[in-house]
Amino acid sequence: MPSGGDQSPPPPPPPPAAAASDEEEEDDGEAEDAAQPTRSPALQTLQRFEELCSRLNMDEAARAEAWDSYRTMSESYTLEGNDLHWLACALYVACRKSVPTVSKGTVEGNYVSLTRILRCSEQSLIEFFNKMKKWEDMANLPPHFRERTERLERNFTVSAVIFKKYEPIFQDIFKYPQEEQPRQQRGRKQRRQPCTVSEVFHFCWVLFIYAKGNFPMISDDLVNSYHLLLCALDLVYGNALQCSNRKELVNPNFKGLSEDFHAKDSKPSSDPPCVIEKLCSLHDGLVLEAKGIKEHFWKPYVRKLYEKKLLKGKEETLTGFLEPGNFAESFKAINKAYEEYVLSVGNLDERIFLGEDAEEEIGTLSRCVNTGSGAEAADRAQMKAILQQHFDKSKALRISTPLTAVRYVKDNSPCVTPVSTATHSLSRLHTMLTGLKNAPSEKLEQILRACSRDPTQAIANRLKEMYEIYSQRSQPDEDFSNSAKEIASKHFRFAEMLYYKVLESVIEQEQKRLGDMDLSGILEQDAFHRSLLACCLEVVTFSYKPPGNFLFITEIFDVPLYHFYKVIEVFIRAEDGLCREVVKHLNQIEEQILDHLAWKPESPLWDRIRDNENRVPTCEEVMPPQNLERADDLCITGSPLTPRRVSEVRADPGGLGRSNLLSSCFPYNTHILKFCIYRGILLEDGSESPAKRICPENHSALLRRLQDVANDRGSH
Repeated sequence: MPSGGDQSPPPPPPPPAAAASDEEEEDDGEAEDAAQPTRSPALQTLQRFEELCSRLNMDEAARAEAWDSYRTMSESYTLEGNDLHWLACALYVACRKSVPTVSKGTVEGNYVSLTRILRCSEQSLIEFFNKMKKWEDMANLPPHFRERTERLERNFTVSAVIFKKYEPIFQDIFKYPQEEQPRQQRGRKQRRQPCTVSEVFHFCWVLFIYAKGNFPMISDDLVNSYHLLLCALDLVYGNALQCSNRKELVNPNFKGLSEDFHAKDSKPSSDPPCVIEKLCSLHDGLVLEAKGIKEHFWKPYVRKLYEKKLLKGKEETLTGFLEPGNFAESFKAINKAYEEYVLSVGNLDERIFLGEDAEEEIGTLSRCVNTGSGAEAADRAQMKAILQQHFDKSKALRISTPLTAVRYVKDNSPCVTPVSTATHSLSRLHTMLTGLKNAPSEKLEQILRACSRDPTQAIANRLKEMYEIYSQRSQPDEDFSNSAKEIASKHFRFAEMLYYKVLESVIEQEQKRLGDMDLSGILEQDAFHRSLLACCLEVVTFSYKPPGNFLFITEIFDVPLYHFYKVIEVFIRAEDGLCREVVKHLNQIEEQILDHLAWKPESPLWDRIRDNENRVPTCEEVMPPQNLERADDLCITGSPLTPRRVSEVRADPGGLGRSNLLSSCFPYNTHILKFCIYRGILLEDGSESPAKRICPENHSALLRRLQDVANDRGSH
């Protein structure tokens, strides 16, 4: 087998001699069949690889590294499917190495487009993501590379969701491109023709994705990216009204039009109108968030585009780029700048959504529904399964039903989209935090000062420390701009508001139950405060960027998931303004922690069991006698909080032994039982629901099994 990518492929075998007579045709056919296998599959693969590299104009270093990597993987693993697809994965990894340049320092990659790699290898984007995950595992690639690939996939998913919103919104504002009269191809003397609706459609999308790529902090943020799109549409709409052919561009039925638009003598105003509020009301936007994006991100960025001469027109009013004398050059400049950006950072060229072959290049289920036979049908079936798996995973942008409830339900409304769901969750968060500040209220300050040991300063110092950690760790590697810091600061500020709000509610409920008892000991628990702040920050993150990132948050704050789990129920019971999607999200986190995350070797759960003399507590030790007698109504205390259970928990503060909200975060016997019962059910019968009801009389066998596990770990 060849050792490097620079070895040239062997020459093809000579063609068989021409048949001299009809009697020799059969012999010549046999000779041709015998000559064909002389080229081994490895050499055929090498030749295809060389052809691919030639089409990509690949440099020798990346070519050799990719081939060596592919050869190593093929010797160690069975690479199923098209070998060219695996070679594309190897090339992508080799291309993403940092390359020093003379003028710009260091860039990520060698300026080979991912889109070109996929096109030349005849591989769809979703196929690539599926194979890339396997390649990362086989090649044991470092975490930072995996994170970049995950961010790339998430950026694609967010853009795909937003593009589905972009088309109907554009058609609401502008005329249908299909209504346009066909226009002859422009020559040099025709460059000053007015722009068409189709050109505006392409220009607005490229302007948006170029801006989105320059804000890495929000490029995978569904809510902020969507509001950035609304800002782009608002800007282009305002420019369209300044054009002489505005009535050929703008939809006359758009509800944001001024009353005098249809008048014959109507003239455009000197300042373009702002339709952000109208777009938000019509298309599931949040006015406050959209205006914040426009003022702090969009307008300063567009001014820079004018300063760099990428947009031509009036910089003071941000207009004029759709005028006949400016549009062609502006469109060309933005396209070129975006191409350079994509090549320099190795991102996906999101203009792919505009192409006629977008469905094929991205990879959708409709490609696979055509009937066929033989190997083609098998390939389509396999690809359909891969794509379905990807689409199921990408539904994280829309809240799925928890495992403890019905797994498959139809959408309540066909109008519900990931964008509308996310903006609704964020709207509820804004409602909850209206009138609050990221500091204790006067009432909470009085409560904290009344403690024998005032924890106010300790709480403030802890939050300041956690803010510094979050602001440093939450920024993408390539983004050190002020905008990234502003967003991180904003999210943490919202989390602080929610933290103080929930903390006050928790303390008030405890005071009602305990009277004037001093809470200093409980309020000095560092694990509780860190877990509560982490939970609040996860709710904020989820509201902006579903499906949240609780693993990252708990990791940077060094919050064990065992402790994070314990604060979730406290949080939900103390805050009744949470929307259904947030509760379901927290429920899913509970399930993951109960199922496997809390059972890792480093988990404090094992320490708690050892502290309990390596003994798993029984139901009688952690539950009131009156609840043990209710066998029909008894359920696991640790069953995840479905939305239905949330109402039960809030309505019955004394039920099931959970009357003590705050202190329930710290005694460990109850939580040992919760985790062990949950884990035990799954071990005994994987088909049962995690919320299966268990009574004390049929519980002994399970406890004996768990006791054996605890004894085994305690002996090590």
